[in-house]
Amino acid sequence: METDMSDRERTSADGGMETSYGFRQVAEGEKQALVNDVFHKVAKRYDIMNDIMSAGLHRAWKDAMIAALNPRKEASYRVLDVAGGTGDIAFRIVEASDRLAHATVLDINGSMLAVGADRAAKKGLAANLDFVEANAEELPFENNSFDAYTIAFGIRNVPRIDVALSEAYRVLKRGGRLLVLEFSEVEVPLLDRFYDTWSFKAIPQFGKMVTGEAEPYQYLVESIRKFPNQADFAEMIRAAGFSRVSFTNYTGGIAALHSGWKL
Repeated sequence: METDMSDRERTSADGGMETSYGFRQVAEGEKQALVNDVFHKVAKRYDIMNDIMSAGLHRAWKDAMIAALNPRKEASYRVLDVAGGTGDIAFRIVEASDRLAHATVLDINGSMLAVGADRAAKKGLAANLDFVEANAEELPFENNSFDAYTIAFGIRNVPRIDVALSEAYRVLKRGGRLLVLEFSEVEVPLLDRFYDTWSFKAIPQFGKMVTGEAEPYQYLVESIRKFPNQADFAEMIRAAGFSRVSFTNYTGGIAALHSGWKL
């Protein structure tokens, strides 16, 4: 289905992602089921496709995210990793804490969680991890429960991002930190053109080769272009109550790490 140019414009700090399924506009309340279907389809090959979508750079970006978090080497340190079903971020956090910290992996998609739980068992990390199937917009945890909240390449798939950020603020302890790693707006001339060509021409085709499905990856690359740019998303984090909000661009803005504190 063809879309006009306005459908391709980024949403702002005022919202819009709740009715944006890639470049398609959908009814409010419809997006979540569509996104769930995407991740059921790609769960078993999700990490392989992350390598393809980022040319392997997602590994370095995630390592940088964990370095920024610098998890405490204490058994009492608790992290909530949202939309982290396959465990990629949670595993890194536990390892960085010398296997002392505890990470709760929350995802709305049971297929992704099943992959993560299996990987955790194989890595011998099951004792440090919980896997919880729940919605980022309605976290099943008490106020002031976690020292950190992390989410990597997942926030743009949440329909009501403002609600998810408010929930993040609620469940963090005073002094707790929010870290959001997400694809963002490329700020380097020429790199943006190359990245657009790679995204729209190559990624869906690679997705079809690897998983047998092109459509989920068409959605994923379109969702990146709809997500608010760095400044607008930082403003959304501030609006949720966070202090000392900042962001760091990676690889010319292909990805950005956003940080906020509950003070």
